[in-house]
Amino acid sequence: MNLAYRLRPISFQEFVGQNHITSDNGLIKRIIKAGNSFSLIFWGPPGSGKTTLAHIIASEINAEFHSLSAVEAGKADLNKIIEKAKENLKYNIKTILFIDEIHRWNKAQQDALLPYVENGILNLIGATTENPSFEVISALLSRSKILVLKSLEPEELDLILTRALKDKNRGLGKYKKRIDRKAKELLIRLSGGDARIMLNALEIAATSYKKGVIDEKTIQDIFQTKSAGLYDKKAEEHYNIISAFIKSMRGSDTDAALYYMARMLENGEDPKFIARRMIIFAAEDIGMADRGALIQADEAFEAVNKVGMPEAQLILAYVVIYLSQAPKSRAVVNALGKAKEAVYEFPNEPVPLHLRNAPTKFMKSLGYGKDYKWSNKYVGPKENLPYVPQKLVGRKFYEK
Repeated sequence: MNLAYRLRPISFQEFVGQNHITSDNGLIKRIIKAGNSFSLIFWGPPGSGKTTLAHIIASEINAEFHSLSAVEAGKADLNKIIEKAKENLKYNIKTILFIDEIHRWNKAQQDALLPYVENGILNLIGATTENPSFEVISALLSRSKILVLKSLEPEELDLILTRALKDKNRGLGKYKKRIDRKAKELLIRLSGGDARIMLNALEIAATSYKKGVIDEKTIQDIFQTKSAGLYDKKAEEHYNIISAFIKSMRGSDTDAALYYMARMLENGEDPKFIARRMIIFAAEDIGMADRGALIQADEAFEAVNKVGMPEAQLILAYVVIYLSQAPKSRAVVNALGKAKEAVYEFPNEPVPLHLRNAPTKFMKSLGYGKDYKWSNKYVGPKENLPYVPQKLVGRKFYEK
């Protein structure tokens, strides 16, 4: 068994982090004290304690604990647990079913849980790294309480790390290793709030390196310096980061925009995706305030497409800096929005006769094209006739 498994807390006293739900006044303690049937969805990043909390809850209420991985388990596995839960019910024994990565179960599999969650045969605890609003069916959500878990703070990871090095029974105490300050800070930072990543790296450092003191070089060797973090191009964090990227450019924070751009690229994002978003940004957030911005963004896309990585990142960085520092204006998007509102308000207003084309004599006799002049001296309707339908005269969409 690896260190992360051996050191897993077996009680709330040992558990570190998530004080907002695990404290004496937290929701989990309240649920346990009430003694009622419950179903929970733990939503949080990897290594934040979702599985551990499920085990502790089962222990606290003396429930039989069953665990399924949504990646591997199917309906047959679920049915076996349901039969056991029904048998347990005869002896007044509660059953907790923990489903890891519940978002990976399809609708039919999630539907199969509903009757047993609803009638209390099972207490469901689902764990997911993805937003359950999008990944868990609404019927199951309405029967569950969603609890949001957070990445562990540096001081919380420090506490776990210290315990791991000192504990002789479940930890690494028998190796008598120490870790210097810089190495500890680097390890905690590269772990990204994930206790499992930190403990796995710490175990390698303690068992695979002969030095008595774990130093910064050892941690760099283990992580191979690049540990870009949590990023899945189809998952929520992808959208969080691109949102932060756009908002940073919008707020003219060049450094933040460059950071998010680099973070996306280092995690394998398609540079053309970033370039496309910058074209949209140039039209939407800069617009007429800098008429060269859209040209720069469009040229960047073409250049990225021609050059490819890794050199394309220089082009992207150039345009990120340009767009971030450019003056901002929402005039274009605001004008479009007002124009669309007018379309919904007046969807079928007739085009003024003087603006209509008159390809036939009959249409000309009806007044099509009358009072419209096009010459070297003047282009437009005569006598200040409007371009828009009569009901829209005076409406202003574009404002500088």
